[in-house]
Amino acid sequence: MKKLVPQTPVPVNMLQDIHANLIDFPIRFREKVCEECSWSVPTFYRKMRGIDKPADAEKKRVPALSNAEREKIIAVLDEVFRELWDYCEQYRKKPRT
Repeated sequence: MKKLVPQTPVPVNMLQDIHANLIDFPIRFREKVCEECSWSVPTFYRKMRGIDKPADAEKKRVPALSNAEREKIIAVLDEVFRELWDYCEQYRKKPRT
């Protein structure tokens, strides 16, 4: 069950609104990764704890994540970060015309 900080229609102030969105960021990231990779939340955390393991004596490594999983995770990170960036655009100063 995801617990997102509820969005208020009119934020009390900019700091509170940005803080609430930053608190929600890892939850949104986790939920999107789980959705895109067809993982459950426990699988997400199990994969997160995984480490690369040695395959044999020739110093080869077995990666904890596949190349496809790595690419999807980066794509999700970019997407969620872009959403946060775009949301915060309302607080950036606009040049006067």
